[in-house]
Amino acid sequence: MNSKTNLSLIALMLFILPFAGKAQDNSHTFEAGPRAKTVFVEIGGPGFISANYDFRFGETRNAWGMRAGLGYFAVDGESFFTVPVQVNYLLGRGGNYFEIGGGASFLSLGYTEFSYDGWGNSMHEEKINETQIMGSMTFGYRKQPIDGGFNFRAGLSPVFWKGNFIPYLGYLSFGYSF
Repeated sequence: MNSKTNLSLIALMLFILPFAGKAQDNSHTFEAGPRAKTVFVEIGGPGFISANYDFRFGETRNAWGMRAGLGYFAVDGESFFTVPVQVNYLLGRGGNYFEIGGGASFLSLGYTEFSYDGWGNSMHEEKINETQIMGSMTFGYRKQPIDGGFNFRAGLSPVFWKGNFIPYLGYLSFGYSF
């Protein structure tokens, strides 16, 4: 890793440290009630442009949960398909939460590669399809009403794959909690 990446990770850890201490505090209580479930559309994040379903593992409004989604877009003959899956934890109460999570996204990329002769004339055209797995993290704010309703999420979702790391990939989502 380069020094810029190391500084980014150190800054991220310093940001998370106060929340980690709160998670260890015995006064943190779970919001009992019907299991929180949410459907949302996300721009950015581990699915880039995706529709997602999120739920808590227990009968609670916060604590441990999971999200899974599907994403797709195509521009000028290039296509991008994603399947983001993450485990997450919600810290907070009363519908306002700090969300922290980690997981992976399946990526399928389709594009056309051209080769040219020395004069700039196209000699060969080849359709390329690549698949890979990308790791992801989530650090952000979630507004998820206790009685259901409009859901809002915003934050950072660093991603990494095959020696690449994007520490400042933001996300914004809107949806419905029930």
